[in-house]
Amino acid sequence: MTLPLTDGQSSILVVDDEDAVRAAIARQLRLQGHTIITASTGGEALDIVRREKIAAMLLDTHLPGTSAIELVPELLELEPSLAILMLTAVHDATTAALCVQRGAMDYVTEPLDLDHLTRAVSRALQRRHKAMEDTRLERWLSDEVHLRSVELRREQDTLERLSIATLEALVNALEAKDPYLRGHSARVADLSAGVAAELGLSDEDVEMIRTAGRLHDIGKIGIREEVLNKQGPLTDDEYTHVKQHVLVGSQILAPLVHLKDIISFVRNHHERWDGFGYPDKLKGEAIPLGARIVGAVEIFDALTTARPYQEKMPPETAVERMRDLINTVVDERVHGALEAVVKRRQALTFLDDSDDVNGS
Repeated sequence: MTLPLTDGQSSILVVDDEDAVRAAIARQLRLQGHTIITASTGGEALDIVRREKIAAMLLDTHLPGTSAIELVPELLELEPSLAILMLTAVHDATTAALCVQRGAMDYVTEPLDLDHLTRAVSRALQRRHKAMEDTRLERWLSDEVHLRSVELRREQDTLERLSIATLEALVNALEAKDPYLRGHSARVADLSAGVAAELGLSDEDVEMIRTAGRLHDIGKIGIREEVLNKQGPLTDDEYTHVKQHVLVGSQILAPLVHLKDIISFVRNHHERWDGFGYPDKLKGEAIPLGARIVGAVEIFDALTTARPYQEKMPPETAVERMRDLINTVVDERVHGALEAVVKRRQALTFLDDSDDVNGS
């Protein structure tokens, strides 16, 4: 039995201590027909939630004098159906993952891709609607079997979300040990989701690819620390050892049956279009599309991040350099989508900079 939900336009609270960020997000979401309320502190947010019926909240992980990890459960105690999305810098994804463990629905990374943010808000509202529908079903139906199935489904959803958040926290802790890798998985996840959306994939597929991006390096937990942190070139034996991280990662994820479609993306993100990648020597279309996307974005992130052995490239230069890898390492279609997303993000950055200069 499905009961109608009359949510129409949703009231969304944007909580960030930076005026420009609040204004940009509010402007984008108003275009989608939402009613927007803004706040700059955790205390203001709590007061608004006490007074207003808020459907969703975009909450900065770093508000002055406020612990987001403690604020999330306080907000949910006031409004259990509130869909909370954390706004976080890539280097602080660990805090966002801990907020997810405390009840937040998800997080998005800054600098913000406004189109990606819109999709994330839409997904959060849909999940809120589904949870509210389940609650209404509980009230309307007295059948104990059905009620138990609803409870089990909710418990399963919670466990699945917690398992992913816990694994993300492990990845973020691993990356935090190396200043050159800090935030790598969060950046790869965010950009991979943008590329997947650019290719026209469904919201469900986009979300799976984003999760794969967050977890693609989980297997590096099994790599010896002296090899993982080595500054110079690797020996043949060390490189063979490092290549095991994709197998270790897929083995870590294997017991989590809800990640079955994501495991192949993690296992095969180092395959090459020409078949000379690893671990399975897959070639061309035989490589799962999610793996092709994560693999290409990982190369882009390596080129645009400072490393001990190289200066970082500007994004547009990195995309152009990657043209040399088309049809050998990367899929031409994936590269085209990556180029489109990078150009759009550069345009958004330029517009944001112009707004700052003009004082708007």
